[in-house]
Amino acid sequence: MTLRGVHIPLITPFAENGELAVEALEGLAHAVLDEGAAGLVALGTTAEVAMLSEEERRAVLETCARVCRERHAPLMVGAGSADTRSTAEALVALKAWPEVTAALVTVPSFVRPSEAGVFAHFTALVERTPVPLVIYNIPYRTGQSVGVATLRRLGELPMVTGVKHAVGGVDLDTVMLLADLPSDFEVLAGDDPFFSALLALGASGGILASAHLHTARFVELEQAWRSGDAERARVLGHRLSALSASVFAEPNPTVLKGVLHSQGRIPTASVRLPLVPAGSASIEAVLRLL
Repeated sequence: MTLRGVHIPLITPFAENGELAVEALEGLAHAVLDEGAAGLVALGTTAEVAMLSEEERRAVLETCARVCRERHAPLMVGAGSADTRSTAEALVALKAWPEVTAALVTVPSFVRPSEAGVFAHFTALVERTPVPLVIYNIPYRTGQSVGVATLRRLGELPMVTGVKHAVGGVDLDTVMLLADLPSDFEVLAGDDPFFSALLALGASGGILASAHLHTARFVELEQAWRSGDAERARVLGHRLSALSASVFAEPNPTVLKGVLHSQGRIPTASVRLPLVPAGSASIEAVLRLL
């Protein structure tokens, strides 16, 4: 599996009665694909997956799978938790979904294993998974930093196809990783404001919540860097970085949902506790940039 382009980690829209708004979710999925998104990501952090019931998670996956089947688009699914056994079970369950082309698996959070433990975790998972794995490296959420040497070792494992890299900036490990990637291993930007910077360094694409908005522009940015149009890419990259920073002014996806609701694309801006709706000032700031 080749990971390229802009992948959208879809939000979970809710209706006025608090239930899942399936039609709105399906509409968002088609809309971002219409604008050139390379694929969809279901049940990621942006989807408020921790606050969804098992029945709701299944409904989200069914909806995204149906859209991807109709559109012949790849579908990545967030799977697993902090322990290896339950993560392996979640991956095995993906056999029931032929539309799923990869699983997004976070570095174990909270327990903070050593880097040797992280490597052992993914080594065990590749023996069970029916689909390729994309490692989600996000130390400011997991409390666990994974260095470049370990990332390269992970990239050499069979069934590990890439990493969603979200380290809060462009650090030395990021530069060194992109300078010497394992074969058949891709880096996807996971921090939206640094998407352009990572593309300039050789990332193959991104998993970007803010690309719900102006999806085509994010796609254009990726294509500009890939084609060598650095001048166009720099100008567009600065503008989209400012947009992304505004989208993340409050906890994700609160501002994003507020904007999508203002645009009439989802029925409510509702989020589930412990998230609370974004303030009007944050929403209006994004609308001005749009």
